[in-house]
Amino acid sequence: MKLSKNMSSNNPWKTLKVTEIYDNPWIKLTHEDVLIPNGHQGIYGKVHFKNIAVGIIPIDENNNTWLVGQFRYTINEYSWEIPEGGALIPQDPLEAAQKELAEEVGLGANKWELIAKLHNSNSVTDETAYIYVAKDLYSKEGKLDDTEVIERKKLPIKEAIKMAMNGEITDSMSIVALLKFHILEQQKEENIGK
Repeated sequence: MKLSKNMSSNNPWKTLKVTEIYDNPWIKLTHEDVLIPNGHQGIYGKVHFKNIAVGIIPIDENNNTWLVGQFRYTINEYSWEIPEGGALIPQDPLEAAQKELAEEVGLGANKWELIAKLHNSNSVTDETAYIYVAKDLYSKEGKLDDTEVIERKKLPIKEAIKMAMNGEITDSMSIVALLKFHILEQQKEENIGK
């Protein structure tokens, strides 16, 4: 997948003053006084992520995948997701994805394909996420982070896609990943039939 950045326009926003409100090892929150594109003064609250986010769709030879279930503190709900995690910037996203797949599912892969780059909640955060498909899987030992208590579920990829479509999966990275994977697979099938 080729990722491109639109460089056709200059930033119409002007930052006047940045005040740090909060900082921890994962995020920094700032209050920013700005000139908005129409020239008027305004404010912006920004959450800067110190990590990149990665998500992985592992696919075995029988078109099964793995989901990870865990209780998410921030939303006060249990969440089914593709294996996900992060790594401090500037770590390579692929290395982070490989580490997360081993930690959360106990797998490694010989084939990796980047299928998406996305910005989660880009109206208030600068978080960037990378989504990979991992194939030609093998067992690989990994250790969960101390904060993680997870459940693993192996299921056909079509079932995971149904979960994204019917609302059983609400995690944005997982929904984007599963639906994009589904569309890419449909396009491959259509090209084979030509």
